[in-house]
Amino acid sequence: MKILITSTPATGHLNPLLAITQILLEDRHEIAFLTGSAYRARVEASGAKFFSLPEGADFDPSDVFSRAPELKTIPPGLDWLRIACERLFVDTVAAQHEGMLQTLQQFPADIILGDDMLFGVLPMLLGPRSQRPPIALCGTSFLHWTREDGAPNFLGLPPATTDEQRDRYAILAREYDAAVDQPVLRRLNQVLKGLGVGPIAMPLFHSVVALADSYLQLSVPSFEFPREIPPSVHFVGTPPIIAKQVPLPPWASELDGSRKIVLVTQGTVANHNFNLLVAPTLAALADEPDVLVVATAGGRPVDAIPGKIPSNARVASYLPFEWLLPKVDVLVTNGGYGSVNQALSFGIPLVTAGLTEDKADVNARVAWSGVGINLATNEPTQAALREAVRTVLDQPRYSQRASQLADEYAEIDTRSEIIRVIGELVTDETSVSRARAIAASQGRRAGRRA
Repeated sequence: MKILITSTPATGHLNPLLAITQILLEDRHEIAFLTGSAYRARVEASGAKFFSLPEGADFDPSDVFSRAPELKTIPPGLDWLRIACERLFVDTVAAQHEGMLQTLQQFPADIILGDDMLFGVLPMLLGPRSQRPPIALCGTSFLHWTREDGAPNFLGLPPATTDEQRDRYAILAREYDAAVDQPVLRRLNQVLKGLGVGPIAMPLFHSVVALADSYLQLSVPSFEFPREIPPSVHFVGTPPIIAKQVPLPPWASELDGSRKIVLVTQGTVANHNFNLLVAPTLAALADEPDVLVVATAGGRPVDAIPGKIPSNARVASYLPFEWLLPKVDVLVTNGGYGSVNQALSFGIPLVTAGLTEDKADVNARVAWSGVGINLATNEPTQAALREAVRTVLDQPRYSQRASQLADEYAEIDTRSEIIRVIGELVTDETSVSRARAIAASQGRRAGRRA
């Protein structure tokens, strides 16, 4: 079948969809991939046909916040979330939608597969069902859905266990709705009105979960807060890491098991300031003789990491995670959803410190599920990092719990589940279309008889 895959031009969204592309190409499907122009080489190397998003949606992945530079300096909070939602997501809806329409003219897809933050699918999802192919979305972040305890998403709140917590969450939810959800919805509905659809009343991030024909959550149930989840949501595990994207580092032989390996990363988005996590982690563990610290700069030059690199540290711009993760004992991260799920699929416990984007909620799940320690800050101290890493290394309960989740990932055949969900959607659509055609034909014959 013909499958159009489309992704927000950000590495954390693109990587899992490229891994899914590989799965679908191996299953002998024809793939077109619509994303930012900076990713042309990677998409074409995968074997998919590349299409570029229009200028209004094609931003620089090396500077995701270039369209809203104030996000680099505004502290985490409601203003940060509102501006991010408006400028990075709502303001790109029309251009993303136009890019999909243009691509479908050249590549008449049987199904569209997108990431969960490509809100350009909303005009199709809100329009006539007969005028679009089925649409499946991939949850590249935590599940953006209503919580039973009433807590708003993105604030890093664990499930409430007391009435007092629920009362506090209710207050926070009202504040969040007034400061973030309602302003964003007003802006979104103006865009949708211009495209001839809408309005919607649900929060922006809930809308794609509710409206998608299928929603593939790239995780396991035990890493998601318990609640009633729509039947269209399928937990499909984490896609396999695409192998051999970068070569082994020259110091690869040093990861020989003689020392504990601590990997630290700030991912590919919130890595404009390595003083937040990478540099303090290197300094915090510099005097730990049984530890080798490995740091990746997420594509930035290694000399962007400030300060002297300790003798027990090794750094690289990129690293081949399929080689590295089986050797890692602890991951220190600001909480990128893909990296966290990949680590857990290998049974790696975590130390997390990050509050921007979706990271507060990802890291709240790390602590709640028992697979690591959440420092719940953007700027952890060296002392806090050292204590947390030593605790996770020295107390077996964290690695044991991470191993339990690794078993859960292993029980899901991600490849088969993705192929099954996509195949069922297209089969159902074909059956519906055939039934409509038969009904229309019978109606025409009846008209002629009359």
